[in-house]
This record gives sequence, structure tokens and C-alpha cells, in this order.
Amino acid sequence: MKNESGRSLIEIIGVLAITAVMTASAVAIYNSVRHNQKNTIAAAALRELAKDINMLMGMRGDYSGISVDYLVKAGALASPEAPVGKSWNIEVGLDRTTFVITLYGLTHSECDFFAAAMPAWAKDMYINGYRAVEVINCFSGGENNISFTGM
Repeated sequence: MKNESGRSLIEIIGVLAITAVMTASAVAIYNSVRHNQKNTIAAAALRELAKDINMLMGMRGDYSGISVDYLVKAGALASPEAPVGKSWNIEVGLDRTTFVITLYGLTHSECDFFAAAMPAWAKDMYINGYRAVEVINCFSGGENNISFTGM
């Protein structure tokens, strides 16, 4: 009687299927961790920016003249690119004693991340034009806007 050794085609396909499932789940986990890290870094950058704006302009009690370009020239920002989303704007609030940081073009998950809790440095937050109180108004598409009113 002849003894055969080696693997059958079914065993090889099973091993390849298990490897594919493990690879797909590892890629998904990596993307999730990377996305959360990006949002955490952006939130930290906004916190530091709010601190820098208060240091630069807060002593006057008036935030008139504040903008992304001004902050780049003053050295508070390294570049005019938004930390998250497609673009952003920084402007003086209506009462001139506050400033408003608006992030444009956020994805649904980025919007959910920032809408989860209002930052300690902000006194108000608007999501897609609506004040964020109890209901999160993030669109399922990728065109969400969030405004933070700093004090």
C-alpha cells in the first residue's frame, strides 16, 4: 500500500480563506485606529489653537482681525491647511469678544467624533447650522460643518 503525504486542495483553500479573513479584519482595525488617531490629533490641534488665540488676542478683549492668515503670519499656525475636513475658517464672533472656528467638509464619522462632546475651550458648538444641545445633526454624507465658539 502506498502512503501519500502532503496537503489536499481543500486544506490549502481553507488555509487561504482563513488568512484572507484575518487580513481583512486586520486592515479594518488598522484603518479604524488610524482614523481615531487622526481625529484625536485634530482635536488637540484645535485645543492648542484656541489657547494660542486667547494668548494672542485675548488680552485686548477683542478678537477683531483674527483669521487663518493672521495666525499663520503670527506663527500660531504652521500652515493654512485645516487639521481635519476639507477647509476651515477662523473669524471674530458677533460680539467681538469671542472667536469662531468652523470646520467644513467633515465626513460623518469625523462629525460624530467632534459632536460627541463639546471641547472645554468652547462655549458653544453648531453642527450643520444647528446648535448642538442634545441631538447630533451629522449628515450621512461627507459635507458636514461644525463651528466652535471660543471664549
